[in-house]
Amino acid sequence: MNDDWIASARTLSQALPYLQRYTGAIVVVKFGGNAMGDDAAMAEFARDIVLMRQVGVNPLVVHGGGPMINDMLKRLNIESRFVRGKRVTDQATVEVVEMVLTGLVNKRIVQALTLQGARAVGLSGKDDQLMVCEADDPELGFVGRPVAMNPQVLHDLFEKDIIPVIAPLGTGRQGETFNVNGDTAAGALAGALKADRLLLLTDVQGVKNADGEVVTELTPDDVTRMTNQGVIAGGMIPKTETALRAIRDGVRGVVIIDGRVPNACLLELFTEHGSGSLIRPADRLPR
Repeated sequence: MNDDWIASARTLSQALPYLQRYTGAIVVVKFGGNAMGDDAAMAEFARDIVLMRQVGVNPLVVHGGGPMINDMLKRLNIESRFVRGKRVTDQATVEVVEMVLTGLVNKRIVQALTLQGARAVGLSGKDDQLMVCEADDPELGFVGRPVAMNPQVLHDLFEKDIIPVIAPLGTGRQGETFNVNGDTAAGALAGALKADRLLLLTDVQGVKNADGEVVTELTPDDVTRMTNQGVIAGGMIPKTETALRAIRDGVRGVVIIDGRVPNACLLELFTEHGSGSLIRPADRLPR
């Protein structure tokens, strides 16, 4: 008998307790980066999400689309202005953001999921007032901060075995459209759903200590201490801040994962050692 078949069967058998553990669980996955422009990586990601749904997990995909937005702004000759390193999102820019996120990126992910045999529906935070926002900083224009979440539509889709795919746009109280950071949107949605896991797929291995080694398990106190010491710095700070807010809102655990690793989500959920850096309260450690 083929050794690869035997290894595959053994892997499935070893996954049984984790499959049972996550049956019925809500898992929010933030998807972005270079994989969104790679057909093979997109198909692999879609297979993983569909497999999660097939074994009883309720996955929710939240995506970004920064590179695609930048490309479209250039093609339309819309110049970007920055304040303190952050892009100002004026009316023209937010219209492009909505067009790219909901009309291009969102539907591409939905199509990838359906090609793998799933039922999937694309939404944005504007639909059914899923994500109500206020301006995060008036100088930045239509950059939003979620202030009220209405996740009933997501529960309705889960009940029908449909995978929701969410573009990070929100609606203002006066009907404005707000662009929301993808990680922020994923964290807010995970908190509103009291998700079992929030998986933040990124292009690094996870949170690293002062020696450059990935820390596989952290508590919120660990994150705060490492941030104050300058060990957690740069682009990792907003991700860990998102994790801490999500945990305060009731998410059981947040994992920062290298999305470039094949089957990263499955490794995290259905293997003994997981993948990346798991952040959750001390009373819920170890994995």
